[in-house]
Amino acid sequence: MKWTEITIKTSTEAVEAITNILYEQNVGGVSIEDPKDFKFQKKNDYDWDFVEEEIFNSGYDGVIIKTYITEERDVTEDINIIREKIQGLKEFGIDIGEAIVELSQVDEEDWANEWKNYYKPTKIGEKVVVKPTWEEYEKQEGDLIIELDPGMAFGTGTHETTTMCIQQLEKYVKEDTKVFDIGCGSGILAIAAAKLGAKDILAVDLDEVAVRVSKENIELNNVCDKIVAMHGNLMEVVHDKADIVIANIIADIIKLLAKDIKHFMKDDAVFISSGIIHAKVDEVKAALEENGLEIIEVQSLGEWNAIVSKIK
Repeated sequence: MKWTEITIKTSTEAVEAITNILYEQNVGGVSIEDPKDFKFQKKNDYDWDFVEEEIFNSGYDGVIIKTYITEERDVTEDINIIREKIQGLKEFGIDIGEAIVELSQVDEEDWANEWKNYYKPTKIGEKVVVKPTWEEYEKQEGDLIIELDPGMAFGTGTHETTTMCIQQLEKYVKEDTKVFDIGCGSGILAIAAAKLGAKDILAVDLDEVAVRVSKENIELNNVCDKIVAMHGNLMEVVHDKADIVIANIIADIIKLLAKDIKHFMKDDAVFISSGIIHAKVDEVKAALEENGLEIIEVQSLGEWNAIVSKIK
C-alpha cells in the first residue's frame, strides 16, 4: 500500500497542538524530531539515547513532525483541513513557527520500519523505563518497564511533557490509588500509574483511535485488570472521584478543565497538568486558583511546564 508522508516544520511550542490536530484526522501515526528533546536526553547520565544523532542532521533548527495518510483516502481534503487547523492555532497565541507542510510518497513497509530508527529504551524517572516492543533491554533492579510501540499513538515518554507527568506519578501514586488520565493518547500515563501500584485507573480520550491504541498497549503490558480505557469527555463518562487526576494536553484545555476538575477530585487529591508552555504558566495557575485549587509545584523541563495542584 502507498502512503502520503506529511512533513510539518514547526516550533516546539506547537508540537502538542499540531499532534492533536493530526490525530483528529485519524492519521496513521506521528513521529516528532525535536533537537531540544535530544539535547535534554544527552545531558542525563542515567538516560539511554533514544535516537541516533544523525537523524537530527536535517538542516532545520525547529521541530519536524511526520505523519502518514493512506492514498485510499482523499489526501487533498485531509491536507487542506490540517493546514487550516494549524494556521488557526495562531488565534490561541501559539507560535507555529514556519508551519511548512510538505508531502512525499512512501511504501507501507518503509514506513513501518522507519519507527525503529527513532526509539530506544529510555529511563524516564527513578523507576519507569519505556521500552519499544522490538528492543532488547536487560532489566535493572527496581525498574518498572512499559512496553510501547511509538508508531501507534502519541505518547512515548521521551517528550518533556510526558516525562514530567511520569515523574510526578512516581511521587504521588501509592497502593490502591485511583487515577483519572484525561486525554490518554497511547495510554502511557495510565500504564505507568498501574506499574507504580495504582489499582483503579480510568483513561479517557475524545479520539477513538487513541482509545483503541491505549487498549492495545494496556493488554500488551498485562494491566487490563487495573485500567479501563473509554471514549468520551471526562465530564460525560466519569461519575466518580479520584486520588490523582492527570492531563497531559495543552494550556488552553487545562484552563477549561480547571472550571470543573475539582468535582472529580477527592478532598486530598492532586491534579497533575502538563503540556504548558512557559508563556502560558501564569494563565494556567490563575485559572486553577480562581477555581478553588492551590498550586503545589510548578515543574519545568525544556520549553514545557507541569503544574501540580490540590483543592484548597
